[in-house]
Amino acid sequence: MFGGGAKIYAIVETGGKQYKVTPGQTLDIDHLDVGEGNTVELDKVLLIADGAQVTVGKPTIEGAKVVAKAQGEKKGKKVIVYHFKAKTRHHVKTGHRQLYTTLMIAQVIVPGTTGEGEPVKKTRRRKKEVTEGGA
Repeated sequence: MFGGGAKIYAIVETGGKQYKVTPGQTLDIDHLDVGEGNTVELDKVLLIADGAQVTVGKPTIEGAKVVAKAQGEKKGKKVIVYHFKAKTRHHVKTGHRQLYTTLMIAQVIVPGTTGEGEPVKKTRRRKKEVTEGGA
């Protein structure tokens, strides 16, 4: 690779499709019902690769998520559908334009860290001391 350090990326599932995402990337996915400028959390993270460290989910990674910001909606190219039945003079021509939501990937949150990237401090439960008096 040319310059720079290891770049983190994740593979997420949304709308029945899988996408490889990196922070700072814009992505067109199937329509989500979110307003422009709102944040979206994609929590079906299947894989996270951070340099040489790769984490694979079974099927997803618990606690991992991708935070993205909605940039708006747009329509895809028009697809023409033409039904024709021979010898009956039956034909129907329709069109379809798929709606897409544009997302700007803000960050990939790895399990065991908060949204800012610092590790979460784990607290240990203390065992209850049992006295010989019974209770």
